Amino acid sequence: MDSAFLTGGTGFVGASLARLLLQKGLKVKALARKGNDRSNLAGLNVDIVEGGLLDKDAIENGVKGCRYVFHVAADYRIWIPNPADMYAANVEGTEIVLRSAAKAGAERIVHCSSVAAIKVPDDHTPVDETNEYSSLDEIVGHYKKSKFQADVLARRLGKEGLPVVTVNPAAPIGAYDIKPTPTGKMVVDFLNGRIPSYIDTGLNIVHVEDVAMGHWLAAQKGRVGERYILGGENLTLKQVLDLLAEVSGLPGPKFKTPYALAYAFGAVDTAIAVMRGTTPMAPLDAIKMARHYMWFSSEKAKAELGFAPRAAKLALKDAVEWYLANGYAKN
Repeated sequence: MDSAFLTGGTGFVGASLARLLLQKGLKVKALARKGNDRSNLAGLNVDIVEGGLLDKDAIENGVKGCRYVFHVAADYRIWIPNPADMYAANVEGTEIVLRSAAKAGAERIVHCSSVAAIKVPDDHTPVDETNEYSSLDEIVGHYKKSKFQADVLARRLGKEGLPVVTVNPAAPIGAYDIKPTPTGKMVVDFLNGRIPSYIDTGLNIVHVEDVAMGHWLAAQKGRVGERYILGGENLTLKQVLDLLAEVSGLPGPKFKTPYALAYAFGAVDTAIAVMRGTTPMAPLDAIKMARHYMWFSSEKAKAELGFAPRAAKLALKDAVEWYLANGYAKN
């Protein structure tokens, strides 16, 4: 029986990927920090390897004998009080996992990057994998900077001969988003009536199960050293909220907040959070990111991998049902 080692298995994308790998008949090992919430893997035949992304011994033990390695774990926060922790996890941790997997003889290593590592234009044109940032100064926020650095590292290692393929998911939506992620929090806030208005921005919604399948397809068909966008539908935020209203039966917001007002609120909210040592409701970096439409093309993944994402409405419906069933909001 072939084996797979998975980082991030206790998280959102990883939980769906772990289930898919088990369905494919693989023996699955998953890295999990001591004391970490493992409810996403409850009842699954997954061997836990205890350790973190900087625990080289644990990772070397985990990748041993595995045909496939999927590096999905990342520090995914738009705002963080100590950015050094994020760079350590997302950049240094990535190098440890990829090099350890290659050293152990893994046939294929799939690195889960993000569309955050791809430059988006000032207009609303969907972009592909070729759109590169020229410097870190162009990138807003530590999360995007760290994911870009890890993305560059993974592709470089692939070009150097390590069997690494990179995937860049857009905004995944669906079940098992236990924290939840920033995109999932938008759904939870909508269900709880906490989105009174919207701003003019756009995002690409993709079903989390399709993202998991994209990882598997990349392991089977992906070209070493290449990256593949795993996206679904490009929608404005207003369209996303309208779909949420449709699948939930709840009213959507009617009013659009001007960007300047949103920016001012984010600046004040973030400054107060920094003084208090709390997490801001509307991080300024998130407001800055929203100035650009995060619209992407997945044509490369469709053509080379056979990637076939479902409609955004289905992803949102599945997310709403999961959040309601798990007590994140009341029916």
